[in-house]
Amino acid sequence: MPLILDSSSDSSIHSQAEREKSRRIHHDADVVVVGAGVLGAALAVALANQGRSVILLERSLKEPDRIVGELLQPGGYDALIQLGLQHTLEGIDAIPVTGYTVLYYDESVAIPYPTTATETIRPGSKTSGKPNKPEGRSFHHGRFVSRLRATALAHPNISVFETEATSLITCSYTNQILGVESLTGKIQKDYFFGSLTVVCDGYASKFRKSYIHHTPQVKSKFWGMELLDCPLPTPQHGVVVLGKNSPVLLYQIGTHETRVLVDVPEGLPSTSTANGGIKGHLQKVVLPSLPPAVQPSFQMALEKGVLRSMPNSFLPPTMNRTRGLAILGDALNMRHPLTGGGMSVALNDVVLISELLSPENVADLANTDLVLKQFRLFHWRRKALTAIVNILAQALYSLFAANDWQLKYLQKGCFRYFQLGGRCIDEPVGLLGALIRRPFVLLYHFFSVALWSIWILIQENGLLLFPLSLVQGLLILWKACVVIFPYIFAELRS
Repeated sequence: MPLILDSSSDSSIHSQAEREKSRRIHHDADVVVVGAGVLGAALAVALANQGRSVILLERSLKEPDRIVGELLQPGGYDALIQLGLQHTLEGIDAIPVTGYTVLYYDESVAIPYPTTATETIRPGSKTSGKPNKPEGRSFHHGRFVSRLRATALAHPNISVFETEATSLITCSYTNQILGVESLTGKIQKDYFFGSLTVVCDGYASKFRKSYIHHTPQVKSKFWGMELLDCPLPTPQHGVVVLGKNSPVLLYQIGTHETRVLVDVPEGLPSTSTANGGIKGHLQKVVLPSLPPAVQPSFQMALEKGVLRSMPNSFLPPTMNRTRGLAILGDALNMRHPLTGGGMSVALNDVVLISELLSPENVADLANTDLVLKQFRLFHWRRKALTAIVNILAQALYSLFAANDWQLKYLQKGCFRYFQLGGRCIDEPVGLLGALIRRPFVLLYHFFSVALWSIWILIQENGLLLFPLSLVQGLLILWKACVVIFPYIFAELRS
């Protein structure tokens, strides 16, 4: 038998005891969840809270150690509260996040999350209509995931198994997914069955290829280090450093620890072996571009040599169409992590799924036709938030990692647009913070940035070069369309 880590159950209700026995001995439940990361653990708890019997599978229950998944936007924090899981951020040295600061060469602009009525931003929230100052949280990823797993372990309706899912069990007659085959301790085969199998095994999913026709696109990597006692320009703000290089992201993940993530596109000459590889790039190219106050901590971390990388992937969402199966999280949908939207998308997905699959809407998860219908609703309803997060992340990265003159002007225009203040920062950061769920707002501000970039170009060229400015302005506008429309079409096609 595999190593079993069961939630304690003191319930005297006979049916609950029988279901616990069914999970523990027969490995049978209403739902089998593969992957106990942020989404998997939160979904297991959400469904268990509704009375579902849940099996949660995870290859290793050791505390994860990742360099992304460390910043939870206010919209994600709000979802965590709706799920009743806000306690998982207690006791892990989580840091409040109240906005962003963008550094552009020698200039900076602070972009705090807006104080607004949540009714206009988060319809249906428990605090709807009340003035609210949104906050996010940043933290060590592993500590947060461990707290989520501890909550799942303690739930009487969940049994957690430390085992590696190796394949899905498929009915040869109907092609319905019946459960999961797994391997425990690299020796013992086992089988887990459920009316619904949910796969959320992350960006390197082993199950994605067989059920999703898209493949992740990777154009760059984040190289990360942990800085100690690093002074940031604005307390409790994420910091984005822009200039002639790809963007650098800094945010505090503990009282003394700050994460730095350096975007490095593929094939840079400065990362060649002759130039000292990635460490040479960080030393010679990135270090001089950082704020002077940050450089000593960066240099110290660089000398320690603890460098880690993560591919920056884009994967448009695909509708779940296989009976008995749902693929979720990074296995289903990814965007560039520059905007820190991944966990907010995951937790809002859990809120929506738990509503659509609630016993009031789906009495029996074995009703696969109804479950598939609910996942079709899920696919389109989630876009009110996730399409914004996906498109914004990809579009902002194109501007912030500008590699031609049109993108450079759009980058400058974006920074100057933020400097205008008011609505020009409140709504963009509301989009970034997973608070505003109106796609038109994204389109409005993106093309406002494009027009503002053209105006800056006209001013810099002067009156004598006005005819040239018109031509260049059209090229900038065309580049803006080239940047954003492929991602809009990807959302519509999916």
